[in-house]
Amino acid sequence: MAGDKENVVEKDSLDTSSPLYMHPSESSCLVLVPVAFDGTRYRSWRRGVLRALLVKNKWERCDDMVTSWIPNSLSKDLADSLQYVNNAKEMWQELENRYDQTNGAKLYQLQKEINDLSQGTLDITGYYTKMKKLWEELNTLNAHAQCSCQCTCGAKANMHKAEQDRRLIPFLMGLNEVYTVVRGSMLMMNPLPSIAQAFPFSYKKRSKGKLNHKISN
Repeated sequence: MAGDKENVVEKDSLDTSSPLYMHPSESSCLVLVPVAFDGTRYRSWRRGVLRALLVKNKWERCDDMVTSWIPNSLSKDLADSLQYVNNAKEMWQELENRYDQTNGAKLYQLQKEINDLSQGTLDITGYYTKMKKLWEELNTLNAHAQCSCQCTCGAKANMHKAEQDRRLIPFLMGLNEVYTVVRGSMLMMNPLPSIAQAFPFSYKKRSKGKLNHKISN
């Protein structure tokens, strides 16, 4: 009976919110992200791993387990090159030094993909999603240039609005010709909508146009 009471107390005192708590499903074989990093698009992979670790409420206090998890999210060649690092911090820093380098070639590639993207055979949702993903990747690549200070003069808000306008124009330019009227309507707006606002506007206007066409026929 005494043993049973001790087991109950030990079970009840288990703090599942503690960073030291390890769920039975969390083993050294856990894969943090669905696609193994192979040396390309480091920023996207990095964000995915950090998000997974934050969700699990772990990093510094479960060093050995994290040191096991990170290689599971790398290609075999990259994982082998990191097998002699001492801890998770050293492993992470090694990856940062190797791959977290903004260069002109990456910027050029992403900007060219954005400029060349057009709706084509994609529906409006697919086109918006693809465009948004490219802008987010470019934004991640330029993370060092983003301002985090508190602004009271309004300059920061104006810069943000200018950036939103810069994203909207390629989106509108890439729309198929059936959206000509919708595109013209948005360009007449003052202020211009953001790309996030333009997407539902385009979708609703196009759907309404199809409905009116069916009724008239």
